[in-house]
Parts: sequence; C-alpha cells; structure tokens
Amino acid sequence: MDIEAEARHIQEFVDKGNYHAAYNIALSGLNACRRNNDQAGIDRFLDIIRAVVDSLAAEFGSPADESI
Repeated sequence: MDIEAEARHIQEFVDKGNYHAAYNIALSGLNACRRNNDQAGIDRFLDIIRAVVDSLAAEFGSPADESI
C-alpha cells in the first residue's frame, strides 16, 4: 500500500470539508495495515487520523480556554 498516496487522497477530502470520508478512508487504511501486521503503517494512519480530527476540531470546535 502506498500510504503517502492515501494520505494525499485523504487530505483532498479534508480540504473539501468531507471529514466523514477522510476518516473512513484513514480507518480503512489502518485496518489494512493491522491485517498485514504493518506496525509502521498503523502508526502512520493513526497520525493521519489525528490530523483529520485536529482539522475537524479547528474548523468546528469552540476556542480552547487557555486559562485552564
């Protein structure tokens, strides 16, 4: 699997605001790596999923309360 090509594909969905598709593709990639016992791939897809969630939170979440 070309993980970096998948990452670019996922980013295209994030850029369009289609977080559902981005997350699902990333999760599918993670599961494919799990089936293949590819720990490096699992770690990379976890990083991608974190980035998708961070983008989602930045776009729709409330501003962080920095006093906490």
